[in-house]
Amino acid sequence: MQDIKLIVVQTYGSRPEADLAKGALEDAGIRSMIQADTAGGMREHLAWSGAGFRVLVREEDATVARDVLTPSVQSDESADADFP
Repeated sequence: MQDIKLIVVQTYGSRPEADLAKGALEDAGIRSMIQADTAGGMREHLAWSGAGFRVLVREEDATVARDVLTPSVQSDESADADFP
């Protein structure tokens, strides 16, 4: 049996942010999971006071996942086109 190595691609301060990231990855066809120490969901504050909500993906998907989760930067010219 082959071991699957998981990589943390992003950490968030709240569960909703992590859920949005997970949804974006799933839309891109990348399987992911959220890891956090919340005492079984009874103490959500433990996660944001510690290491946060970590989004993990398979090692081979990490580069693409980071690209999905990193907002693209518009050039100054295209940003100026929106504002007269």
